[in-house]
Amino acid sequence: MPTRIPRPKGRLLAIGGHEQRQTSDQENPTYDTSADFILQRFVDELSGSRTIVVIPTASEEPEEAAQDYVKLFSELGIEHVEVLDIQSREQANSPEALDVINRADGVMLTGGDQLRLTALLGGTKLLSRLTERYYQEPILIAGTSAGAAAMSTPMVYQGRNNAGFVKDEIHITTGLQLLRDVAIDTHFVARGRIVRMAQIIATNPGCIGLGLEEDTAVLVSKGSELEVLGNGIVVLLDGHNCTGNTIYEIKPGEVFSIRDLRLHLLSKGQCFTLPGFNEPE
Repeated sequence: MPTRIPRPKGRLLAIGGHEQRQTSDQENPTYDTSADFILQRFVDELSGSRTIVVIPTASEEPEEAAQDYVKLFSELGIEHVEVLDIQSREQANSPEALDVINRADGVMLTGGDQLRLTALLGGTKLLSRLTERYYQEPILIAGTSAGAAAMSTPMVYQGRNNAGFVKDEIHITTGLQLLRDVAIDTHFVARGRIVRMAQIIATNPGCIGLGLEEDTAVLVSKGSELEVLGNGIVVLLDGHNCTGNTIYEIKPGEVFSIRDLRLHLLSKGQCFTLPGFNEPE
């Protein structure tokens, strides 16, 4: 019998970076200028007391990054916004940090360096509690740029934007594992990251590559149901039926090959179901 994977009761909002921070853009009328932009949707999806916790750990300037979101969410009508600036593993294991996470109806992971997030949060009580709540309660966890990249199972933490065709050019570690068997990359089209995503899929074709363009996001429900938001495009790369994969045969520094990758390009309003969940509703 196949292993049953429980469906999370919480949801994820993975944002590709550089999301709009206001409801209109008079200088660029081609943008969607409605109030239903990504961060407004985050606010609209909150339940409970609508308490948001901002975690700026990934940022080199955490105080500034946090206050940007505090100001924005306050302008969007949220009365309870807290900052949880984790800068050590001791903090991430503290009762005070757990108290803050327990109050959250929504969590915002800012941009910066995703390796800081995994190095400081991985294996801590904070991450354990956040994951527990994600599976058992209707919490909403959002991340932008590095905060989104860290949500996945395999996580890219180093590699030139326009590279990836040479074996071992891309460095991967384990992310926060909130989104199973998915590799997330951000700023995807703007920074030309399709080839480096292909190498990630070549190393494990059981993962789906999820490339998020800037000011674009996916809202993930039940752990597998994706809805595309924002003004750009989402790229899904599926290697489950790939052929001609040479990544395991060649030496480091050599160019890899892979064939029969399946590519999906999705814009706002499109939906997609990830494979892997088989527990009945």
